[in-house]
Amino acid sequence: MWLYSLLLIFSILVPLGLSFDKKLQFYKQWKYLFPSTLVVALLFIVFDIYFTAMGVWGFNARYHSSLVIFKLPIEEWLFFIVIPYASIFLHDSIVLYFSKFQISNTLSTYFSVGLILFSALVLILNIEKAYTTYISSMVILVLLFSFFDKNKVLNHYFCTFLVILLPFLIVNAILTGSFIDEPVVWYNNSENLGIRILTIPLEDVGYAFSLILFNLLLRNKLNDIGYGLPN
Repeated sequence: MWLYSLLLIFSILVPLGLSFDKKLQFYKQWKYLFPSTLVVALLFIVFDIYFTAMGVWGFNARYHSSLVIFKLPIEEWLFFIVIPYASIFLHDSIVLYFSKFQISNTLSTYFSVGLILFSALVLILNIEKAYTTYISSMVILVLLFSFFDKNKVLNHYFCTFLVILLPFLIVNAILTGSFIDEPVVWYNNSENLGIRILTIPLEDVGYAFSLILFNLLLRNKLNDIGYGLPN
């Protein structure tokens, strides 16, 4: 049963189909989005391979294809393309149609600094937990990176992420075992906080936040400098 594949297909179906919307014209972002997605995917996949080998998490062969590379099913590799694509499509759509759905520069800075301090505290108190340490570090790193973003993308992203989080949590709930007999992706609870939203480890929220924001910041940076794939 290729449940993981089906979840990815349903995640990309609508965003891909609406990428040619005359007003949004998201397809014009492909030349910047695909390079940024590949770069960020490489970073996350390296850790994915490492933590899978360590037993921090793993994959249930019952729910994915037989094509496995470095102990990661092909669906896991595609996850880092499909989910950022769908999420940034949703972010751009919200920014276009609801441009006032944002917070001020000052409030964005307060949130960023607060999240950095909170993540640092979580990291220090849970340094022995591999997944918690990894995600806390990623959140800190991406927020520090965002301070160099002249477009102030966080003003919108702190709002749009709340919307993006809804479909992400639905997909992730299924992946982690909600509504099905066994999880598609299992987690070693000794390596995380042990706090779950349904069956989703709390750290997955930080995972989504950092993964999407890294892609968004890099996509925008490539757009600013005009560096992307040829037309």
